[in-house]
Parts: sequence; C-alpha cells; structure tokens
Amino acid sequence: MGFRPLHDRVLIQRLDSDEKTAGGIIIPDTAKEKPMEGAVIAVGPGARDDSGKITELDVRPGDTVLFGKWSGTEVKIDGEDLLIMKESDIMGIIEVSGKKKKAA
Repeated sequence: MGFRPLHDRVLIQRLDSDEKTAGGIIIPDTAKEKPMEGAVIAVGPGARDDSGKITELDVRPGDTVLFGKWSGTEVKIDGEDLLIMKESDIMGIIEVSGKKKKAA
C-alpha cells in the first residue's frame, strides 16, 4: 500500500535507539524511551498561504530529522510503526558532514 501525506504533513520512521548503555548494560524494550530522531519517508506537497499559493516544504524524503518527544500521530502502515506530523513539529534536519574539523 502506498501513502502520500497531504498539505504540510510528513511521514516519518523512528530510528532505533541503542540497546546498550555506554557501560554495557542492555536496555529492555519496555524501559527504552522512544527515539526523537527519524527518517523522512514521504512529504506532502506543501501548505497554502493566504493567497492560495503552495509553499514547498523544507524536508525531503531521506532526510534525518529531530522532533519533539510527543510530536505526531502514530500509525501502522504495512505492519510498520510510523509517525505522521506537520512540518512545524520538526525541530531540524540532522546533517552529517564527511569531514571532521581539527581543533586548533
């Protein structure tokens, strides 16, 4: 089944969090906090402004984003747990740079 969000909504798949702490303790599923990081699966066409013009969204499919802990609506599509939220609920896009800067 395909799914296309409407307006300024975004379909997000939560990224799995680590199952171990830095000290090596394994965290059971029931004690894990839900991750606030996810991958954008699909985006809507954009929101309409007062003049009726569609404003394109800043996020794209494939982006890794950070969002609020209680943001969005949880849905199950094709047996997969996903989130649908408005673009305004997304705090930012996580950018991974290929080069690391050296301390001066």
